[in-house]
Order: sequence, then structure tokens, then C-alpha cells
Amino acid sequence: MSGAAVRALRVTRVVDGASGDVDDRVAVEEPLEVRVNNSPFAVIMRTPGEDVPLAAGFLLAEDVVHAADEIAAIEQCDDVEDDARGNVLNVTVTGEAAIRVEARLGERRQIITTAACGLCGRRTIESIRSRVSTVGGQWTVPAAVVSRLPDALREAQDAFALTGGIHASALCDLDGRVRLAAEDVGRHNALDKIVGRALLEGLVPLDRTLLVVSGRSSYELVQKALLAGVPLVAGVSAPSSLAVELARATGITLCGFVRGTSMNVYTHPERITR
Repeated sequence: MSGAAVRALRVTRVVDGASGDVDDRVAVEEPLEVRVNNSPFAVIMRTPGEDVPLAAGFLLAEDVVHAADEIAAIEQCDDVEDDARGNVLNVTVTGEAAIRVEARLGERRQIITTAACGLCGRRTIESIRSRVSTVGGQWTVPAAVVSRLPDALREAQDAFALTGGIHASALCDLDGRVRLAAEDVGRHNALDKIVGRALLEGLVPLDRTLLVVSGRSSYELVQKALLAGVPLVAGVSAPSSLAVELARATGITLCGFVRGTSMNVYTHPERITR
């Protein structure tokens, strides 16, 4: 990542009751305004860098665009205050995407509470499945390959090594080699960045890839994987109940607590072999 992702500062460090000033680094967090066809659509709190693929991946996950040919241009906006310069993008969409964005603008921005409302959760899953009912990926992968994914992700986390405070996602091939990786203060943003790059390169659906994410696997991360066509999601921590339900309903192999030689396989274990 570029130097814009990390900021140096002085902090007071306390160890065993003794304190002193030391140099430290923190991950940068700034707002990115995304406009679609010149209309405000969303403000994303993100780590600067890879803003164009972030916007593309975000709009795929928001069901505005379905393919790269629906994106005519993604450009920085110049009609902004000086302090917002570089933090405002306009995405020009065409065809059916121009129709979909009008519907989405009318819905902005609903909050899904996944921990309390099972009925809402089931309705949410059905609404997603109405567009993408299941993933592809009629292949198997050795458990040893899945076990190595967190280490491969960690090797791609330059900003995490400096700050200890940033998430990451990576798309790997079926041998576990990292093909695309990104870091961000937001877990969802890191995934949108790599999916957006794949979308702009014409690689979606990603039906021959493995996704590894830092932290837990939420419903929204599994949803983004589904819309990108990713058949296997591995997280270093736990999934949520709604993430498990969505993965089970759509054919995604969902793995959690992938650490060392152990993991929990919550759905579709048939893709993983010894």
C-alpha cells in the first residue's frame, strides 16, 4: 500500500509503570464520497488507496452494477472543497445499471440487524438469492491449502505490520497462492477493493478462487462473496449465524477459526479433502 495508508505520530508508551515518548504509526481513515451518475450515493469510511476498485466492488455488492461493461467511467470530482479533493469519486453507469441505481437511491441506506430478527434475516437471504441463487465451483481443495491461507494473507499485510490496526482480504487460486490482496480499516472495504479490481479486469464470477479474510466472517462478507461468485470463504475467526445460513443456502463453503492445522467447516464441507 502507499504511504497514504499509514500516518506516523508520537505516542506515550507506558511499560511497567514507566512512560516515555516513542514513534508509532496508525492506519489512515478518511471519508470517500461515491457519486453515481453525478448523484450522491454513499460515503465510505476507508483507508485511502485503490479507491477506483473500491467504488466498483462496492457498487457490485450494492447490486447497482453486475458487470464491468455497465461502468463507463470512474473519475475524481473537481467541483469540491480543497479539503475534500481526492476523496470524491463519480461513477458513470450505463444500461440496466442506470435503472437499478435509481431504485437503490430510493432505499439508501438500510441497516440490517442480524443478531435479533430471524425473520428479517430469512427475507434478506431470499432477496439476495433472487439474483444469485448459488455459486459455481465444482472442484475440491485439500484442507492443507485452506490452512495455509491466513499465513499467505498475513504476508500481504504491509500496513498491518506497521500499525497492527487494519483488516485485509485476499483472493487466492486453488493452490492457495495470493492473486489479489488489499488492506483497509474496514473489513468490507478490503473485500470490495479486491472484488472491484477483479470486476474491472473482467474476472467476475470468481468461481475458481478462494477468499480469505481477517477477523470474523459476517453476513455482509459472505453476501459480497456470493455476488462475486466466490465458492469458498475462510476466516481466521468465527462467522455469524446469518453468514452460515446464507452460505448454506447458496452453496458456499464457509470456514472459520482457520488457524494452524485446524478449522471449523460450517457449510458444504464436500469441497474440502484430506
